[in-house]
Amino acid sequence: MRELSYYVAVTLDGFIAGPNGEYDAFPVEGAHMDAINERFADTVPTDAAAALGLAQDRSTFDTVLMGWNTYAVGLPSGVDSPYRHLRQFVVSREHEATGEGVETVRHDPVGLVRELKTQDGSGIWLCGGGSLAAQLTDEIDRLVLKRYPLLFGGGIPLFGPRPYAPVGFTEVSTQVFDTGVVFSEYVRAR
Repeated sequence: MRELSYYVAVTLDGFIAGPNGEYDAFPVEGAHMDAINERFADTVPTDAAAALGLAQDRSTFDTVLMGWNTYAVGLPSGVDSPYRHLRQFVVSREHEATGEGVETVRHDPVGLVRELKTQDGSGIWLCGGGSLAAQLTDEIDRLVLKRYPLLFGGGIPLFGPRPYAPVGFTEVSTQVFDTGVVFSEYVRAR
């Protein structure tokens, strides 16, 4: 069965973006970027990967799931299909994603994820955001957190509000870079 992985950048104080969706404070240079590009090339936007000469073979992820705010980041720049190499789903009850190959999901994202997990393929990437992650907490099989040595003080949390219900994860790897970025990977405790 396929896994849903929440792979995301996060600050030390638990934010994945600023109050208005800002993410430009996350450094995009340094040794940690080589690790991202090597292991997680499927998570690099299609056009950026082409410019960098990265091969995207869909072996890690072949599907991406994102909330509207995450998807909308590229719209002012004319990017309406950021991950054309992947099957793309945007969860939104209010907006319609119009990019080529992008499907808008208006119904319960839990049902979608459960259906995707039964299909053949590689991993399913939960790209963001925090509210969607909160809705999908019980479906997340793996967390891959890129912790940056930053404090935002406010913004979009890693997980939006959800009822108190502890969920355990087991650390399977951690890699520390000289940039201060720490990659930690966890699997759901069974």
